[in-house]
Amino acid sequence: MLSQILLILLGFGLLIKGADWLVSGATKLAKKYGISDLAIGLTIVAFGTSAPELIVNAVASYQGHPEIVFGNIIGSNNFNLFVILGIVGIISPIAVQSSTIWKEIPLSFIAAGLLLILANTWLYGSTAEISRLEATVLIAIFGAFLFYVFKQMKTDETTCHVQPIGSFKWVWLLILAGLAGLIIGGKLVVDQAALLAQSFGISERVIGLTIVAAGTSLPELVTSVVAAFKRNSDIAIGNVIGSNIFNTLLILSISGLIRPIPYDHAFNREIYVLLIGTIFLFTAMFSGGKKKLDRWEAAILLISFIGYSVWLIR
Repeated sequence: MLSQILLILLGFGLLIKGADWLVSGATKLAKKYGISDLAIGLTIVAFGTSAPELIVNAVASYQGHPEIVFGNIIGSNNFNLFVILGIVGIISPIAVQSSTIWKEIPLSFIAAGLLLILANTWLYGSTAEISRLEATVLIAIFGAFLFYVFKQMKTDETTCHVQPIGSFKWVWLLILAGLAGLIIGGKLVVDQAALLAQSFGISERVIGLTIVAAGTSLPELVTSVVAAFKRNSDIAIGNVIGSNIFNTLLILSISGLIRPIPYDHAFNREIYVLLIGTIFLFTAMFSGGKKKLDRWEAAILLISFIGYSVWLIR
């Protein structure tokens, strides 16, 4: 049992370091070709912080662990919303741009609602699952989201100059080492989490919603906390909302394309929690400080998640 826990921690370490190396190498490569910081942030960094969830889910889907697949996605989204925004908002109240309030936050709500509908087969199929067809629907919507992002980027008039990056070999070594760390770490986490669930007699659903979800969300946590201390609210909240959209529309769709994922209706409760939390975040923009997540509102998010997690585990 101790060895399983240590191997899970090693897996998380490889996931986090792998994502860091991948982002660093890809960012250096992007700057070599004069790609703007905005484009890098909205694509490479957003993908990099979601890479642990992607690898863990791809491995879990391939090996036939559907509860880890859904637990990781839904649990990570709840962790991002309640814990990361809770901690960041307590450190420093988060000012939110109008576009985030009226576009990105509602889109994250729509994505969660769409997951609830598709997984419960209200529109398609005779069994509760995310089929390849439904996964295709999700990835098509993600494509539309990317189109929106790149349209937004075109309004940015800043120019980015080509920057020297040193040795090409070193950059590609960073990228390849990052990918290797992600793949090895992802397999370790999935394999050992499944064994740990068996050892404790706990369902893979609970393991996915708690340990796996929290571990794969560590890159988002670190990124947002650092942004909070630097008083960069846009990165702090944009990282969280963007990651939730990535998780639901891209990562879950890739998992479903690898293999149709049977759905346990017990996850409905966690999706309802996610929907309620998103509504709370939206309404918080109009109470207290306008267009801002105040400290007391952030504290409500964090305390609510702690209470819910204790109830879930018990």
